[in-house]
Amino acid sequence: MARKLAKTTLDRFRKRLEEEKERLEEQIADYERVLEEARLTESSSDRSPDPGNAEASSMKLEYAKELSIEQNTLDLLSKANRALERIDAGTYGICESCGKAIPIERLEALPYSTLCVECASRVS
Repeated sequence: MARKLAKTTLDRFRKRLEEEKERLEEQIADYERVLEEARLTESSSDRSPDPGNAEASSMKLEYAKELSIEQNTLDLLSKANRALERIDAGTYGICESCGKAIPIERLEALPYSTLCVECASRVS
């Protein structure tokens, strides 16, 4: 059976995850503002480049990059939320695959980890 983390340790991880969640939500809001500004700029009549020119290609590449970054941020936010749910459920720090304790060092590096190192290496 996996060890239970001390309340002070759980509180420390909860605080860290809540701060990370807030930071990620702010980042997502910023990305959405940038993307909306880009959409408005692209659709304005005075700034609507010919789709075949280099400026249009550059804008499309920048837009795709921003979408990718936003998607990665959304993924991390989902993981942080899941970790907070696991803290509430009393399963934080326990590998979802084998049921063994996830080493504190791994949780320090990746506080949203749901797998121990051994199980994570099998998935990769």
